[in-house]
Amino acid sequence: MAPAWPRSWSAPRFDQRDDHKEYTVSIIEKAASRIERNATALPNSDTARALADADNVRAIPAHPEASVSAAPAAAHAAPAAPAAIHAERAPQKSSTRRIELDLARMRDQGMVTAAGGRTRLLEDFRVIKRPLLQRAFVKRAPGDKPANLIMVTSSLPGEGKTYTSINLAMSIAMELDHTVLLVDADVARPSVLRTLGLPQQRGLMDMLVDDSVDMADVMLRTNVDTLTILPAGTSTPHATEFLASSAMTNLVHEIANRYSDRIVIFDSPPLLLTSESRVLASHMGQIVMVVEAQTTTQHAVKEALQRLEGFPNVNLIYNKTREFPGIEETYDYHYG
Repeated sequence: MAPAWPRSWSAPRFDQRDDHKEYTVSIIEKAASRIERNATALPNSDTARALADADNVRAIPAHPEASVSAAPAAAHAAPAAPAAIHAERAPQKSSTRRIELDLARMRDQGMVTAAGGRTRLLEDFRVIKRPLLQRAFVKRAPGDKPANLIMVTSSLPGEGKTYTSINLAMSIAMELDHTVLLVDADVARPSVLRTLGLPQQRGLMDMLVDDSVDMADVMLRTNVDTLTILPAGTSTPHATEFLASSAMTNLVHEIANRYSDRIVIFDSPPLLLTSESRVLASHMGQIVMVVEAQTTTQHAVKEALQRLEGFPNVNLIYNKTREFPGIEETYDYHYG
């Protein structure tokens, strides 16, 4: 019995000479007509799929025996045919990940932000950053450490070193000629991401422990275009040894020299509680020590400074001073 074809199509004629060819041509014409009717109504990706289906129809051999075995394979291959489409849709691997800093939250917590207006805190950090920036890119003598590497530390926890590190980074990020990398180097007690309300992630220690981890895998771009963050990463009991390793030396050299306009701020562990801070200081061109007003004892300050003996460019920030009752906390900056 002859097949029942749609009314808009005439049944193909079969004869003994050209039956295979005419049958195949009829299928092709039918598919082409269907695609021409629907192409303008389909989204671009659907049109591409339809065109790929048409290509598969054209690929059906003219011999019925081959068609029986090849047609199911073509049907399965159709979704995979437009390889270019899948390539375009595949997410591109970014060199660095992006995070969103909650600038309104930071402003409410008393941190420096570009949208915070002209505040006493903003002015304090403008004063603090200026001499650091002036020394950051002076020509180095042989053997000098890169002065664009700035370590922020304190003698004891709770004096405000992380708060100072973040505010200093945010203030320098407002400069027109510089970018900032903020490194959480307090590997025993990471605080930068926590202070910013963000979860801990891989970072510095992961690169030092595993040389297959690239810097681009762990650095975090932020919605402040000139600020990037390198988290502390996975804690390890051998942090001191890793910070003193040649891998750390190479990493610091790369960080310091990759971008000519970059300032790198390291939030360091406290000087009197860990050995990591002194090891980290050996890589730095400038050191800032935060001293909490009316809390940190003179003995603690002197002992901390002794641990930095021999390191150049040690500066003190006197934090949480109150000139008069009710006046907001301020910072004083002193050279050591």
